[in-house]
Amino acid sequence: MMALGSAAKASDFSEPWRDGDRALVVDAYEYNSIDWGELATDKRIVGFINKASDGLPPPYFCYGDETTVKLCKTLWKRYAVTRELFQTRKVVAKALGLKWGAYHLARPGNPVEQANNFIDFAEPTPDDLLALDLEGNDPTQWMSLEDAEEFVRQVHRRIGRFPILYANGKTAQFIADNRYQYRLLSRLPLWYARYKPDIDVHFPMGNWQSYALWQFSAQANCGRLRCPYRVAGTPNDIDVNVAPMDAATLRQQWPFGGLINVPADYLASIPVPVSREAGLAGKVTITYADVATPPTVEEMVAVLGARWQTFRAAFRMPVVKTVPRRARFGIAEYVAWKRTAYRSETLLEAAFSQAADPVSTASTELVRER
Repeated sequence: MMALGSAAKASDFSEPWRDGDRALVVDAYEYNSIDWGELATDKRIVGFINKASDGLPPPYFCYGDETTVKLCKTLWKRYAVTRELFQTRKVVAKALGLKWGAYHLARPGNPVEQANNFIDFAEPTPDDLLALDLEGNDPTQWMSLEDAEEFVRQVHRRIGRFPILYANGKTAQFIADNRYQYRLLSRLPLWYARYKPDIDVHFPMGNWQSYALWQFSAQANCGRLRCPYRVAGTPNDIDVNVAPMDAATLRQQWPFGGLINVPADYLASIPVPVSREAGLAGKVTITYADVATPPTVEEMVAVLGARWQTFRAAFRMPVVKTVPRRARFGIAEYVAWKRTAYRSETLLEAAFSQAADPVSTASTELVRER
C-alpha cells in the first residue's frame, strides 16, 4: 500500500510547471528524435518514460499469401528495431542519471498475453517505472477496463508490483465514478493527460487526491510559436509531464508500484486447480481466480437498499393503467384477463365472453331449480 503524500495544493492544478521546484519527466515513443546531450542540460528533468510494447506481440512465424507474409515480416522487423531502440535509450538515460520508465499501449486482445509481452519487452529492473496506457474507454479501439484490471493483476503476478495508470480526463473520471467495479484501476497512481493550464474542476477528486504525473504538454498544445514548456534537445511533439513534488521527492517515490489507500485483500487471487491428466500431459498454463473480498460499507448500503426496494415493490397492488378500461370489468373478467397469454383485442373479447358470472354459480343454479 502506498500514498502520494498529503492532498495536493491548489497550485498543483494550475500551471505547476511554472514553479521551478516542480520535477519534470519526458515521455517519448520510437519516432521522437532526442539529443541527449542537450536534454541533460535541463536539470528539472528527473525521468524519461519510453514506449515499450504495443498490444500483442507480432507472430513469430509468418505464413499465408505473399501480401500477408510481407506484412508479417514488416511488423516483426519494426518490433525488433523498436525493442533495440528502447534498450539503447534505457542505457543512455540511466547513464545520464535519469530515472527510467516504460509504458504499454493497451489494445483489444488477450490482457494476460499483453502483460507478458510488456514485461518481456521492457525487462524492467526493480527501479524502472511501469505504466499502462489507456488512450480511451472504447473497447472496440482500446483495451476494455475489465481486461485492463486483468492486465494489472498479471503484471503484479510477474514482478510483484503494479504499473501506474495513464488516462485522459474522461477515462479517469469514468473509472473514479465506478471505483467499486474497477478496484485495481481506481487505486493505481494516476498519470493524468490534459493539455490545459488548469485542471482543478476536471480532476476526479475524491478517488484520486492528486496525480503522480500530469502530461501537460504535447503536440496538441505545443507549436513553433507557443508551448507550455520546451525541453532542450527535443522536438515540439515531445510529451512533457510535471510531478506535484520536487526532484528529490520524485526520485524517492519512483517507480511508485503500489496501490493507493486500498485493503490488502483486494489483491487476493488463487490458482485454479489442474486435473491430474492435464498435469501429466505436459505443459500447463496456470490461471488465477479472484478471491471474494469483504464488502465495503458503501456496497452493503447499496445492496440492502436495492433489496428493500424489491421487497417493498412485492406488496404493491397492480397498476390501474394495465387493466383494460371497460364498462363491465369485474373480478371474473380480471381473472380471465390475467390468464390470457396474449393481450390482443380478439383474445380479450373471447376471454371475457367465457368468463363465469360470479352470481350464476353451480350452487345458485341448483337452488333455482329447486
